[in-house]
Amino acid sequence: MKAEDAEPGAQFIGALWIYLYRNDSVYVCPECAHEWPMNDAAVQADPATTVYRDSAGNVLQDGDNVTVIKDLKLKGSAGVIRMGTRVKNIRLVDGDHDIDCTVDGFGAMSLKSAFVRKA
Repeated sequence: MKAEDAEPGAQFIGALWIYLYRNDSVYVCPECAHEWPMNDAAVQADPATTVYRDSAGNVLQDGDNVTVIKDLKLKGSAGVIRMGTRVKNIRLVDGDHDIDCTVDGFGAMSLKSAFVRKA
């Protein structure tokens, strides 16, 4: 199969385009289960309308205070952020780790919203 034979509007990553298949209104990669919408209008979401939620489903906003809900090991360090640690004045960013913050005793870092609860 060549790239010219692929469905129009599909997005491909590396050599994985060979394995993509159609499922309803999306393309699916069987290796990583990532999905791409078939129409280009739904591809990019407006970052201003992105809603960030904590582990309990509460909406997070810039400047909120949150509590860590489980012990988090730090990469490259022997330190652990303990469950119940309060983090003040968070900043929301796009990406996998969607909270930028400063944790007392550890410094600046990024956290995932799935591991915090709004205080």
